[in-house]
Amino acid sequence: MALQQKLHTRLQQKLILTPSLQQAIKLLPLSTLELADMITQELVENPLLEEVPVEDAQRTDAQTQAQTEEEAPPAAKEDRFESWDEQDYAYFFGDYLDEGYRPRMPQEVKELPPIENTLSMPSSLSDHLMWQLSLQTDDAVPREIGTAIIGNLNDDGYLVASVDEIAQMGTWPIADVERSLALVQQFDPIGVAARDLQECLLLQIRYLGLTGSPAEKIVVEHLRLLQNHQVPELARRMGMPIEELKTHIEIVRRLDPKPGSRYNPSPSQYVTPDVYIAKVDDQYVALLNDDSLPQLRISPTYRRLLEKGGENTEETRQYVKEKFRSALWLIKSIDQRQKTIHKVATSIINFQREFLDHGIETLRPLVLRDVANDIGMHESTVSRVVNNKYMHTPQGVFEMKYFFHSGISSSYGDHVSSVAIKQRIRKIIENEDGAKPLSDSKIVSILQHEGLHLARRTIAKYREELKIPTSNQRKLLY
Repeated sequence: MALQQKLHTRLQQKLILTPSLQQAIKLLPLSTLELADMITQELVENPLLEEVPVEDAQRTDAQTQAQTEEEAPPAAKEDRFESWDEQDYAYFFGDYLDEGYRPRMPQEVKELPPIENTLSMPSSLSDHLMWQLSLQTDDAVPREIGTAIIGNLNDDGYLVASVDEIAQMGTWPIADVERSLALVQQFDPIGVAARDLQECLLLQIRYLGLTGSPAEKIVVEHLRLLQNHQVPELARRMGMPIEELKTHIEIVRRLDPKPGSRYNPSPSQYVTPDVYIAKVDDQYVALLNDDSLPQLRISPTYRRLLEKGGENTEETRQYVKEKFRSALWLIKSIDQRQKTIHKVATSIINFQREFLDHGIETLRPLVLRDVANDIGMHESTVSRVVNNKYMHTPQGVFEMKYFFHSGISSSYGDHVSSVAIKQRIRKIIENEDGAKPLSDSKIVSILQHEGLHLARRTIAKYREELKIPTSNQRKLLY
């Protein structure tokens, strides 16, 4: 069959993301601090964007407030202009335009110490051990082996490579590796470079001069019984009464099972709330935290450049127009982002009003679809808004995703959030008798009497998420 070229007419619909919509979607998941960094980058790249000075912003806010009190705001006009020249940008973005540069009064600059004199880097476990190794030996081979050993320690200070594996790293004799390992095990913190928990505890017991003591015998022969809190059986095997055994158990309990963790602390995560919840006249309102966001405007210098078209080349005008559009898209996208976050936060307030009044135990089960239907947006938009953002509430600072949890129906017809159930489990365990801790089955029975029907494996799952040990491990030794 011969191939032929033909023209056909076909009608189809396509969903196309405009550049402004792409930018709005990109801005939604950003936190306030990330958005401030992005705006700073745009201020550097786009010469038409300017940051409004603080004094001008305060003056504009005061004038706006005064005009609001005197007269009602005019109704918004529809955007009926499509071409570039017909759009009245001065009307729509009057708040972002200014008449010109206003020189600031010279201010006294205080002398501060150099930044290199104020910053310091904390010493890590590896640095601390390498410093001790450099003081202990000048021989090249032991230092190389010691460096290999220190490089194979985990954050808790345990050696994660075997002696054979370290020997193969540099074709070193096994005996030399063991001597270097014994040298590193004498370093501070005591117990570092141990291969397991038992060796770590023995290193500390021997450092304390308790070699041959009952404490060493407990670690060497009966460590499993001690971990399982089987004190009567441990006392029987040690051949001593429980009262006498307490002293030796206390010695073992005060040893550090993770000696390297003190030199590898987890970095603190500082959180800046994106939304503040305040109570005004018995009603909660959402206030956006835009303190760190610079207020943007269009540079009047470049705006006049567009108006004086005859004095500039077409290439210059096109460049300025492109940057003008980019600046306007950014300003509109940021404004739309703030409005969307405010809508989602207000919806969360409406759903979780009891939580704001009474705390976690009254947290309602909530899904993204509920908020999306409430504000008339898609679930994906709500998901982007609650991602990586925090709310400051009267009950504390919470991630916005915290308010979205599944739940179960109680016998009384109420819907209880999984977070509220976990909080109830935590309180039940906190109030239990330490000598007779409650098993997961007992907790199931208690919750059933309160109208909550959960399986035992669900209780075990929630308990593990709360990092609460089993009843055997919670039992007091004596």
